[in-house]
Amino acid sequence: MEVPKSSVPGPTPATIKIDEDSLLRAPDPSSSGNSTAVSALAGGIYHTRSISRASLDRRSVSRISRDRRADHDVEEGDDWRNIDGKKKQIFRGKTLLWLAYQSVGVIYGDIGTSPLYVYSSTFSDTPTYDDLVQTLSVIIWSLTIMVTFKYVFIILHADNEGEGGTFSCYSLLTRFVNITNRDPREEVTVRMERHLSQDLGPPNRLLRVKIEKSKFTHILLKTIGVLAVSMVMSDGVLTPAQSVLGAVQGLKVVSSSISSATIVGTSCGILILLFAIQPLGTTKLAASFAPIVIIWLGFNGAFGIYNLVKFDWSVLKAFSPYFAIQFFVQNKQDGWRMLGGILLAFTGVEALFADLGAFSMRAIQLSWMCYTYPCLLLAYIGQAAFISVHPDAYTNPFFNSVPPGMLYPSLVVAVLAAIVASQAMITATFQLISQIMKLSYCPQVKVVHTSRVFHGHIYVPFLNWLLMLGSILVTAVYSDTTRLGNAYGVCVMFVTFFDTSMVTLVSLLVWKLSPLLVFLPWLCFASIDGLYLSSALNKVPDGAWFTLTLAGILTSLFLLWRFGKESQWRAEAEDRFRPAHLVQKDEDNKLRLTDKWGGDALSVIRGLGIYFDKTGVLTPAVFTHFVSKFVAVPEIAVFFHLHPVEVPTVPAEQRYSVSRFTAVPGCYRLVIKHGFMDEVISPDLAALIYEQVRKGIIRQAAEKLALVQKTVDHDPDGDYDGDGDGDTEKAAASSGAQPVADATESSSASTGNGNLKKRPLAALPPLELRDSAVAAELARLDRAYAAKIMYIVGKEQMRVKGTSSIGRRVVLSVFLWIRDNTRAKIANLRLAMDRVVEVGFIKEI
Repeated sequence: MEVPKSSVPGPTPATIKIDEDSLLRAPDPSSSGNSTAVSALAGGIYHTRSISRASLDRRSVSRISRDRRADHDVEEGDDWRNIDGKKKQIFRGKTLLWLAYQSVGVIYGDIGTSPLYVYSSTFSDTPTYDDLVQTLSVIIWSLTIMVTFKYVFIILHADNEGEGGTFSCYSLLTRFVNITNRDPREEVTVRMERHLSQDLGPPNRLLRVKIEKSKFTHILLKTIGVLAVSMVMSDGVLTPAQSVLGAVQGLKVVSSSISSATIVGTSCGILILLFAIQPLGTTKLAASFAPIVIIWLGFNGAFGIYNLVKFDWSVLKAFSPYFAIQFFVQNKQDGWRMLGGILLAFTGVEALFADLGAFSMRAIQLSWMCYTYPCLLLAYIGQAAFISVHPDAYTNPFFNSVPPGMLYPSLVVAVLAAIVASQAMITATFQLISQIMKLSYCPQVKVVHTSRVFHGHIYVPFLNWLLMLGSILVTAVYSDTTRLGNAYGVCVMFVTFFDTSMVTLVSLLVWKLSPLLVFLPWLCFASIDGLYLSSALNKVPDGAWFTLTLAGILTSLFLLWRFGKESQWRAEAEDRFRPAHLVQKDEDNKLRLTDKWGGDALSVIRGLGIYFDKTGVLTPAVFTHFVSKFVAVPEIAVFFHLHPVEVPTVPAEQRYSVSRFTAVPGCYRLVIKHGFMDEVISPDLAALIYEQVRKGIIRQAAEKLALVQKTVDHDPDGDYDGDGDGDTEKAAASSGAQPVADATESSSASTGNGNLKKRPLAALPPLELRDSAVAAELARLDRAYAAKIMYIVGKEQMRVKGTSSIGRRVVLSVFLWIRDNTRAKIANLRLAMDRVVEVGFIKEI
């Protein structure tokens, strides 16, 4: 049956509007070098199999295809999948310098404002010269060891595709070690890189086996990763309140008559403004805040040089570690307690690692080593030089040591720097919430990517306003930086200790380093972490209980959500299998349910049934329940899946993927890939699906003919019989490749010696007019589209099994309540609701 394209019924096919910018379009990292050839012929259909396999003979192609399916468990209809998850961005040249400049405005606001209060928080009485030099030595070596050596030179390398933070280390481990389950929707985007056993040394291999077999270790690593995220988020509530309140309180230097109510009210107003500008995006905020932080650090460095030259250059001997050791020898327990103030010199280092996803390792290393680190060293050395001559100046070290005539300019810059200091924690919380959502540790919330160039620049509206409310509440309740300061430090030290432990595992199981190389650095860093952490725990009764309590609540919620999701995946897996397990053909070539599902004969419903598929693999649960309940299948069934890709935009030629299921005639899967900057709009979704499936049918038929022609061209014995469709089907079925059509194409006629003729493509009629099987398939699609359109949506209701224990029922009930109030609504797709069919089903977890 011949169906000219002009006779296709229905409205003009709709499109998905994608906002593309050719200058900033990111190439699909998964595409191969011959992707151009695919684009030229695909007609909007992108297949993931390598085109280069077309040049292989049929036997080798078939073997590779079977191996690929065995290795990756790719079922029929699922071959659209490819590793298109987040890819690490590499920046060089001017872009790297621009990113390093931006990182100064975001990352170092917290650690950069520490010179305002470190000495005043460390000393409780006028220090002696020896106390001052010893404390300065501890500060210098803490910055050097904890920040420079540990984080900048080592931990920043432990990124997960460019993302940083303790949880990213855990995510990196899950790619190399089997310690977690994955969401079926996200599984296809994770690039697993498990090392072969023979590639690991005996101790490393033994460690991996022990970790994989220990459920306790699985839970422990999971809890550490989530607890670190929760602690950074707790500091994300505290830091804006502390920094802004401290900046406004600094105005008392100008006028002591300013009331406490005025300070709190002004601080709350500034906090509202700070969070209100977050939608502008990391790029704009970083570029705007960077000059403030650069000037602030420059003031600190310049004032340090001035004080060092004018007052007491002898404090430079603090660079000797001897004086840091003497600090502990002479002060003993008092020195241990003083560490709670000294650690404020590097608070914010946890944000340095968490903000890695927004910038890059090289950018952070450049900005720290070339500017921030030298300026901070000069600031602390200069203040020590001034205090050695004026011992009472320790109470307000920065402003007391300001050179003559620079008080008011430095006050203005200090207030501005303190206000923007919280940006490091705000950006870090955005990064971390995005990471834990990917591994299903919290409900999905909207994430806005604010830059096409820098993929890690994100904004999370819900979290932004939640942080704002928390910061305002903390400011109003505490109303004083001294009380807030008591809550500082404990979470920072917990996170740095967790980072040490996680990166140690990464070095053994991912980097494959020998335990002999790892043990001594781990012992050194862990000892210092433990020393500072034990000192910081003294603050728990004075205020640190607040951040620990908040972190505990957040951790419980994240783990509860994850537990519920794992229970949900296990329940939903019962309905996910190949269509051949549900439907089969009988002796009369008619469809019926398999024996497992009752074996009833299936009736055919006229029309096009569009099933919304949330995973994109195997059979959607809604199709299973529709067929088993109604004992019928639509004339044409399409499993529709929207698949987000971590690139700004997906080129049109790679956006659509069509697969066919042979077990169910007229059954297809359409996957639409979209980037985070793509605007997915379809005024008529059915028209779009119809158009793309039609193109897919024609595309696949053309590929079969092209494969036959290549087989003939590579058949030296001339034993190819060329008798039409049978050989076409055999050749296509034996290959996992998607070949590129030649400039000529085989005709359906054969020559006298059995070889196919070649005719120019321009001389041939359209494929659907000369291939009866393709024409019949297209005609069936046209009839179904003209008859009826059904959007078939699964309305899944979940309930807790009655046999569950009381504790499990309580936990899962809370999970289901949160799930029911955070689920995405189908109305977002703008469907014609009179065509929507909801299929309800209940799953017990």
